Amino acid sequence: MLSLPKDTTPTVFVPSLMFELPHKPPKGYYYETEPFKRDVIAIWIHNTYGFVYNSGSPVRSIWGFYNTKTRTYHSPINSKTIGQSVDIENTTPYSAMQLKLTPLELAYV
Repeated sequence: MLSLPKDTTPTVFVPSLMFELPHKPPKGYYYETEPFKRDVIAIWIHNTYGFVYNSGSPVRSIWGFYNTKTRTYHSPINSKTIGQSVDIENTTPYSAMQLKLTPLELAYV
């Protein structure tokens, strides 16, 4: 049982109510958000399929970041570092990382 001092009020931070991710999670995946910095929310994508290396536990990867002050999405450099601002239309349901395609590859996308 959690006991709090009488002069404190527990607060619940629900970042998913602050914005709506326009992507729907792919089959077998779901999104989770958690506070990262004061004005930034980390968006995680969870894979519900099990893997042998972790005894079948779900796996999570960083999808990207959302800045609540500027209302912009950012690609991840890694799970602890925010990258450049991205247009949400150029992201995929799997990641906010931008693809670096050659002109020939762009012709087939």
